[in-house]
Amino acid sequence: MNVPFLERHQGFKDALSLVLFVALVAIGTIFINTFIFRSFNVEGGSMENTMHTGDRLIVNRMPVTWSKLQNKDYSPQRGQVIVFKNPKFDTISGMEEYIVKRVIAFAGERVIVKDGGITVCDNKNLNCFNPDDDNNGEPGSPTSGNVDSVVPEDALFVAGDHRQGQNSLDSRNGLGFIPLYDVVGPVSMRIFPFNGIRSF
Repeated sequence: MNVPFLERHQGFKDALSLVLFVALVAIGTIFINTFIFRSFNVEGGSMENTMHTGDRLIVNRMPVTWSKLQNKDYSPQRGQVIVFKNPKFDTISGMEEYIVKRVIAFAGERVIVKDGGITVCDNKNLNCFNPDDDNNGEPGSPTSGNVDSVVPEDALFVAGDHRQGQNSLDSRNGLGFIPLYDVVGPVSMRIFPFNGIRSF
């Protein structure tokens, strides 16, 4: 009677099952991180008091995935907290590869930082407004810097919530505008510390 090879070698069968299981878990993890959500740690004080060093964030990748399926760049909403790939990142500088900031302005809008305040103007209608009016008072004030610039096509102007002095490297002071294709996605939830769990 012919007994199948795997039946005769149970140890090999178990090892093969384990390898298959590990491969499927790895593929599933890559799929989830690429298309559904990713997890990031906050480093530094640039988003205080909204976020602090050590906070663990869940970033929603679904809007980005959906935009790419439509062959478009994802554009977040004003006031959203997003994670994006640092356009100044290199392995030598020691800068973080991924950064979390708040969306302030979009392509074609003029951003003015002056006298401790920040204003966004729509060049088409000349309507100027405070971009933080709907952010529940989370961004700190005053806003340091001296900026008067128009956001270029396919880019964003971003700022941290800790805006006094040099506490936040952002579009005001050296980071520059953020290309839409570098946006990882909006922060949807803080899952750690457990006593600070919240959605965004």
